[in-house]
Amino acid sequence: MSDNEHDTDRQVTEAQRAALRLANVDEADRDAALRSIADAIREHEAEILAANAEDVTEAEAMLERGEYTQALVDRLKLDAAKLDDIAGMVESVAEQDDPLGATLSARELDEGLELYRVAVPIGVIATVFESRPDALVQIAALALKSGNAVILKGGSEANESNRTLYRIIREATDGSFETLPAGWAQLIEAHEEVDRLLELDEKVDLVMPRGSSAFVSYIQNNTQIPVLGHTEGVCHVYVDEEADLSMAEEVAFDAKVQYPAVCNAVETLLVNESVASEFLPGLVERYEAAGVELRGDAATREIVDIGEATEADWRTEYGDLELSIKLVSDVYDAIEHVNANGSKHTESILTENAETAEAFMTGIDAASVFHNASTRFADGYRYGLGAEVGISTGKIHARGPVGLEGLTTYKYYLEGDGHLVATYAGEDALPFTHRDLDTNWTPGRRAGE
Repeated sequence: MSDNEHDTDRQVTEAQRAALRLANVDEADRDAALRSIADAIREHEAEILAANAEDVTEAEAMLERGEYTQALVDRLKLDAAKLDDIAGMVESVAEQDDPLGATLSARELDEGLELYRVAVPIGVIATVFESRPDALVQIAALALKSGNAVILKGGSEANESNRTLYRIIREATDGSFETLPAGWAQLIEAHEEVDRLLELDEKVDLVMPRGSSAFVSYIQNNTQIPVLGHTEGVCHVYVDEEADLSMAEEVAFDAKVQYPAVCNAVETLLVNESVASEFLPGLVERYEAAGVELRGDAATREIVDIGEATEADWRTEYGDLELSIKLVSDVYDAIEHVNANGSKHTESILTENAETAEAFMTGIDAASVFHNASTRFADGYRYGLGAEVGISTGKIHARGPVGLEGLTTYKYYLEGDGHLVATYAGEDALPFTHRDLDTNWTPGRRAGE
């Protein structure tokens, strides 16, 4: 066993032990630890920014050599305002309702025999994510609030930022709270450590990769651990023939330009052909003034002078000031294009016709579908989840922004009083009542007591 494998095994074992204890740490202590993390981030602002500056300097050199994209460098950068936002995000997670111990359902099987389904942590969660250092803090905060131990693997381009943030998080929590187990958060860095991690399916309960479809597929193909993937955001905005064109222009502009380096930025604009001549010239002028590189299909280029879109453009996540434009005949044409080319992330329709909006929203296969709103709203913080571990484009367990609820599972608790299965079997079997209860589970106490 290599040194990396040995270290990874030790870290995962520590995380597993911590997870068993963390599941029983009360909400007040978890929230206090989160507020301690937020305070520490603000107190160590200069140190964090200095570490980030090292990463950015190296990334910009890689950009000049053509090895990194501008979008990656943009995602990497931190400043004082972003750090304050990150600290505020941690505090917002602390303010969320406790996801643990909630009674999801209660049912009487018979008098004095009651079954409860109760929310509990998943256990040990491993995450592999891209260049945004704020992702490390978001994921750690959500894991702590939801009672999960977490193993963090950021991109190598953010090593200094991630190391510093991780150390500050651990220093703010380890030894500061008697009930909080040390080892609840672990940081790994080498690719070999990830490969070893993926082998430890008996100790790791969930892997959440954030990256390209190819990367997520690699994770899925190389582990028996359940995988909840966050892949590309090939997002669309469709401007319908009955759209308020003034509003549509503002939304389409915001969806691309407000922050183009993220997965919920629009990558393809679909425009109903009946309003294209009226709508596109003004919007294209605004896009070009903002530095957006535009590509269009043949019908679009008959109206505005922009570059030619290829078939590959319809499936590309640019993550930058680039956008493809296509004309469609109606909402069903738009639906067909989105379902054929989208990544099941976030789609939006701009229309004043409620029936058309319904057709689009119910016909699209995506985690989030909006009506008259920018795709940029697809975010855990904006959804009121406090933060997000990632955005799941799959359909199992969790979908869309994954917040606290997505980091829980459940157990069944049965409260009885010497009940026997034999009582409910054979010729003289008693019937089950199977009556729903409006009560929460409390250890050792049944609803009727």
